[in-house]
Amino acid sequence: MEPGVVSPIVVEKESISEFHFPKTEVLSNADEKKIRSLAMQRAVKLGNNQKRKVKIIFEDDQSIKKVETTVWAITEKNVLLKRGVAIPINRIHQVSAY
Repeated sequence: MEPGVVSPIVVEKESISEFHFPKTEVLSNADEKKIRSLAMQRAVKLGNNQKRKVKIIFEDDQSIKKVETTVWAITEKNVLLKRGVAIPINRIHQVSAY
């Protein structure tokens, strides 16, 4: 997500399963996608090894949102959180540790 863009709406992890996600990609270039991929891999390590949370900024069909949560796994298409909650990778703008 570019600096200066609208502030994301903070949401609870439990509400994510109610959101609708378009199939389109939110990132426009390969470098951004590579950075996102590396950040997601780091988030899984932080979640599984240190039980640390990360901030995920993502976009559903309504707005840009932010959740602070532990990432448990990554599949080819989704980031998996606790209780079977998933966020499509192509809808994630940024993943960062705090």
